Amino acid sequence: MRKPAGITKSKPAQRASSGGAAVHVPAPGEGKRGEQGYLGYLLRQAHAAVRLKMERSLADLGVTSPQFAVLTMLNAYPGLSGADVARLTFLTPQTVGVIIRNLERDGAIVMTPHPVHGRIQQWTLTPRGSTLLKACRERVIELEKRLASGLDAKAEASIRRWLANVARELQED
Repeated sequence: MRKPAGITKSKPAQRASSGGAAVHVPAPGEGKRGEQGYLGYLLRQAHAAVRLKMERSLADLGVTSPQFAVLTMLNAYPGLSGADVARLTFLTPQTVGVIIRNLERDGAIVMTPHPVHGRIQQWTLTPRGSTLLKACRERVIELEKRLASGLDAKAEASIRRWLANVARELQED
């Protein structure tokens, strides 16, 4: 038995009880998209805005936000396995696999076998990867400055502490 056509088709945004008047979709910062919204939603909204700005600022370097995250973690923790990179960047192992293959193809990273567990591949930045990361960082630092504008050092430290604590407290065991 099929559903009536009206159930599955998208309709223009209208309020049923208002006789066809268009629904006001709030802008970021308004209504539930503002201070009245759920914290989880506000975090997601902020993340989406930051990621879009980052994607746009890195685009001409040919780097995506996930690639930047992988380069950053490999720079901070050389010798990580693909599985480690996936955990640290909140990406799936499959996505990290594609990113690693592309970065390796482009000469930004190199693989070395683990000294004890030969099946584990360890990844490190090449000089080309370090140069690329440096160019990316310059742009991301500008975005970070914009994020922190209007915050004094104490407020910024408090927000950083809160965000790190959220990640710690809500981490699955």
